[in-house]
Amino acid sequence: MKAAELTITNLTIRYGPGAAPAVAHLSLAARPGELLALLGPSGSGKSTTLRAVAGFLAPEPGGDIALDGRSIRDLPPERRETALVFQQPTLFPHMSLADNIGFGLLMRCVGRAERRREAERLLAAVQLAGYADRRPHQISGGQRQRVALARALATRPRLLLLDEPFAALDPELRDEMRALVRSLQRAEQVTTLLVTHDQQEASLLADRIALIIGGRLQQIGPPEAFYERPASLAVARFFGAQNFLPGTLDAGGGVVRTAVGPLPLRQDGLPPGPVTAIIRPEHVRLACPTTDGGLPGLVRERQFIGGMHRYIVEVGPAQLAALQPTALYQPGDAVRVLLPKEHVAVVPDEQDAGIMQAE
Repeated sequence: MKAAELTITNLTIRYGPGAAPAVAHLSLAARPGELLALLGPSGSGKSTTLRAVAGFLAPEPGGDIALDGRSIRDLPPERRETALVFQQPTLFPHMSLADNIGFGLLMRCVGRAERRREAERLLAAVQLAGYADRRPHQISGGQRQRVALARALATRPRLLLLDEPFAALDPELRDEMRALVRSLQRAEQVTTLLVTHDQQEASLLADRIALIIGGRLQQIGPPEAFYERPASLAVARFFGAQNFLPGTLDAGGGVVRTAVGPLPLRQDGLPPGPVTAIIRPEHVRLACPTTDGGLPGLVRERQFIGGMHRYIVEVGPAQLAALQPTALYQPGDAVRVLLPKEHVAVVPDEQDAGIMQAE
């Protein structure tokens, strides 16, 4: 079956009359065959969006959900050609794994032999070959989640919806399931929405990320864009940025003037005026005080954090965090602080400056 394009337009969802919107005027699209992660903190509206796409929540008038340009907002869940995998697998305890996987096919009047063949194919795909006749209570939680994924794929959905499917797994199983989901998603070429609150998970799995905060879309684009070209301070903070320097962008666009001095940067296309310069700790470089270039700094703190050393360096009136693989400097050491222009990003002062589409 051809991979579907999902289009969400002006989606607003409220839980009760007069309630504040859980999702407000959300518009985005998932391209055919891609894995799009809906990322955000708890209560941001990402699962609400997923449930609206699945047909369990009704959008307010004026909002629409479409597959390949055809509206599905008024279709019941069973007619939307979607499949949903929850955080906790919901298998029928009295059925074998093969019958669980084939249940959707049974509802479509597919014969028993064909259901069995498809179940065995998918069990092999989720690395459970030979498990067809076991019951859910005879396998582990991670294996049950694999079966739930196989069941979702059995009906050849045009859209696969994953609602934090790895959250209940321990770290080792989580990594295995992530790799398995990505491999299967590519092999089946099914358009997929993945809900997660984990930036690393979204970056590992997604072709693109849609960051939702407070029910509103903040930025959409490939994972690296959120690190290199955040659309706002809120986006940068969510993705772990720590160094923020208020300043003014020159008319030429190539320099931002801050309290620690002028910082050259790549062209970002913003109009001149008040901005905040951002550089991630892993891009701050420390060098001995005789090094040419950079800014004079004084090391205030050093912490070891799992293979890296985190420094706090005083640079003029500011304190910057830097991550380095070595412990060359001690608190009290003078250093030069290098801020490579290719890693200095700027965001406008206005927090509602609009959604950045980073393609």
